[in-house]
Amino acid sequence: MHPVAGALLSASLLVLTFMRAAADTSDRGASLADGYQEVAERLEKFIAGERQAKNLPAVSIALVDNNRIVWSAGFGSQDAAGNQPATSGTVYRVGSVSKLFTDMAVMQLVAAGKVDLDAPVKRYLPDFAPKNPFDVEPTVRQLMNHRSGLVRETPVGSYFDDCEPSIADTVRSLNEMKLVHRPGTVTKYSNAAVTVAGYIVEKVSEQPYEQYVQENLLGPMQMESSAFRPNERINDKLADAWMWARHLPRFAAPKFALGTLPAGNLYSSVDDLGNFLITIFNDGDFYGERIIPADALHAMLQRRKSDAGDSLDYGVGFRLGELDGHRTFGHGGAVYGFATQVTGLPEEKLGVAAVVAVDCGNGFTRRLSEYALRLMLAQREGKPLPEIETTEPLPPGAADKLAGVYKSEGETIRLEALDNKLYLYHDNGSREVRALDDKFTADDLLGLGPAIEPSDDYTAVTIGEKSYQRQPAKLPPACPEKWRGLIGEYGWDHNILYIYEQDGRLWALIEWFDYYPLTEMSENAFGFPNTGLYPGEQIVFMRDEQGNAIEALAAGVKFPRRNFGSFKDGVFRVRPTRPVEELKAEALAAAPPSEARPFRKPDLIDVTSVDPSIKLDIRYASADNFLQTKIYASPQAFLQRPAAEALARVQQALKPQGYGLLVYDAYRPWYVTKLFWDATPDHLHAFVADPSQGSRHNRGCAVDLTLLNLATGEPVEMPGVYDEMSHRSYPLYPGGEGRQRWHRDLLRRAMEREGFSVYEVEWWHFDYKDWRQYPIVNQRFEELEPAENPAG
Repeated sequence: MHPVAGALLSASLLVLTFMRAAADTSDRGASLADGYQEVAERLEKFIAGERQAKNLPAVSIALVDNNRIVWSAGFGSQDAAGNQPATSGTVYRVGSVSKLFTDMAVMQLVAAGKVDLDAPVKRYLPDFAPKNPFDVEPTVRQLMNHRSGLVRETPVGSYFDDCEPSIADTVRSLNEMKLVHRPGTVTKYSNAAVTVAGYIVEKVSEQPYEQYVQENLLGPMQMESSAFRPNERINDKLADAWMWARHLPRFAAPKFALGTLPAGNLYSSVDDLGNFLITIFNDGDFYGERIIPADALHAMLQRRKSDAGDSLDYGVGFRLGELDGHRTFGHGGAVYGFATQVTGLPEEKLGVAAVVAVDCGNGFTRRLSEYALRLMLAQREGKPLPEIETTEPLPPGAADKLAGVYKSEGETIRLEALDNKLYLYHDNGSREVRALDDKFTADDLLGLGPAIEPSDDYTAVTIGEKSYQRQPAKLPPACPEKWRGLIGEYGWDHNILYIYEQDGRLWALIEWFDYYPLTEMSENAFGFPNTGLYPGEQIVFMRDEQGNAIEALAAGVKFPRRNFGSFKDGVFRVRPTRPVEELKAEALAAAPPSEARPFRKPDLIDVTSVDPSIKLDIRYASADNFLQTKIYASPQAFLQRPAAEALARVQQALKPQGYGLLVYDAYRPWYVTKLFWDATPDHLHAFVADPSQGSRHNRGCAVDLTLLNLATGEPVEMPGVYDEMSHRSYPLYPGGEGRQRWHRDLLRRAMEREGFSVYEVEWWHFDYKDWRQYPIVNQRFEELEPAENPAG
């Protein structure tokens, strides 16, 4: 089928619309202090370029110098419709920056003598009883420097859980879990741990957590657009936010409150976060209002050493580091649809708060913050302001030249091309590759780098100090039978866990961007690697009687198995909105949209007349299609002559590799497009074409097909089936088996070499390059004039 527009794509298109409407919109916000004009201009230029290159919606930034915000501004649009410009007062969810406020609340209680930082958690929460195989209890301090040994997420109220439980219920669920590490020995980032710290605030203060923080932190710092739960004032200024994945179009971010509220549910603006930085730079004082004693704040910013003498990454809550030899403190935040960075230089008393309303845009907010600090340092020292590297789209043909599988000392990387874009799969992640001067580098929302240097003949690439050699394109081994029942999707629309096979190993893609090879511990238990988000944790599957997993317990969080829709005998089905014959009659009576521009004269020919070895399985000439109804009178496939001839060249190129083409559909009369649109439920409209625009099928320049194994005469197995209206249909869908994805990519590359391009939501749908040159046609097959066989 040929989807031109639909529900899943509408959000992505809406982002583009409001970005174009507000591309030059910025708000000078709270202030622009003397001496910061050029700094602001440099940052505005960088933000404008990044917004265009990375399709960024709302962006806001504030710069702090000692006890004042010296510049703050917003860019883009606060709302999806593009009617409200983003400002420095726009509200965002700031994710894990929330932790700093929880930690500061605990330190207020420490300063008041109500909490002992090095006391066991149980002193304040007697019912806190996770399974502990060690001879020591976690302390309050260890909750906040991520050395408590607790799991990353709570079983109830986790980052994935949209049930919005109380903090008490969220913390109570940890009693089901076992400590991953001996307390005090390993730094393991934990949303669960900081949530426990927030619960201590609640119990010791005898106030709801969010009330305590509002009265003792946010209110006194005049953070008037900040709260841990949204209210009318916040909702009026809240930016619309967007989710994305490498293989999916953007969609609106969910808005549910996290059960781990103290660890990640704060709403704020960059102006308010600027007040927070002012408080830190002024030793805990905000314009005469004492927020926290200076010695307590200094303790939070102090770098401590482990028992082994190593420097720890965290003080009390604050992540500590360096920028060009200057000490830094701060924290990043990533929560559904938002990415935040707050960074300060304690000695220089310079700081930045930056936020963007797109999921996991932390690479951008980090780069923006670091560049801002470098500009501020140069401005203060009277030095020339530094430039910052920016990338460009790849030159034509570069993606195809670089695409392939490369290996070095047992390590495998992949470079995958699509629409002259290139994606690097490396270090458990996926990155877009762009041009930097005459070289290549990863550059996307996740950050800049690593650099990628190809050899002159493109048989190798160098990343860092390591050279990777191109591997011959060969069919991967079959997936082990024992894993077939585990492969699939788990979780929810807002956060999907993908379990897939690659190179004879089971992998997990979790939280949209983190790819992990799993270690088989037993038949149903697989360990995460000791790097990334879940070191020391496992995925445990629960199977049904047929051996198919019905649930994945990933790091203690239950992910239910997802289905891909309704199937019968391998054919995807939908329930038509109305009787098909009734809709067909209406479609036949309707007229296609008029088009007032010159076109080529249609020259539709039967594809088998060009190459009789091309096989047909015209699904709409039988009831084996998504509407379960015969649509065409005869099983024929027509294309415009140049497209049919190009398809024949694909067929001949594939034969030496043992494959041929099996065509499901080609030219489609316009009335059929209208029938499909009207018969398909609205939530699946991404997979059918809008008749008001016409379809490329209607122009005779689109073909739906798959690969045929010439040895067996059977179609090869792909990640999903023809006409399936699910994520498995996307050309970059990461799930399934390695052999399935290999065949999908082989088909795509073969078609692209002859001028076809794959449609962005269907692996089987290919458009010929000249489709715009032909008009919409509405003739039935039996009305088409027979074409001469050019082969004679």
